[in-house]
Amino acid sequence: QVQLVESGGGLVQAGDSLRLSCAASVSSYAMGWFRQTPGKEREFVAAITWSGTSTYYADSVKGRFTISRDNAKNTMYLQMNSLKPEDTAVYYCAAKRYNSVGSPAADYAYWGQGTQVTVSS
Repeated sequence: QVQLVESGGGLVQAGDSLRLSCAASVSSYAMGWFRQTPGKEREFVAAITWSGTSTYYADSVKGRFTISRDNAKNTMYLQMNSLKPEDTAVYYCAAKRYNSVGSPAADYAYWGQGTQVTVSS
């Protein structure tokens, strides 16, 4: 069982930056970030393999967000730059039982509790 804990969310203004962290209880294979707003399905944001050599982004965040990980600390990060009001959501980190990046939420076995990101205009 892998336990995931997100941190780093908050209230920022449009154009600001924020870095989210996801601490895992044990080393995980591929990991990813998702986000969700009320009344909508959970949306894929970014994913990364165990080594960090392969990453995958949703078109809506490509060029603004950067996913990374530090396996020595069992921690994954999401650097979010040029934030927009439409980035407002609860952000979740997730982990797979195998090492391939991909977007379907159903492929992820473990989930954190989420951290709120609010971007004001």
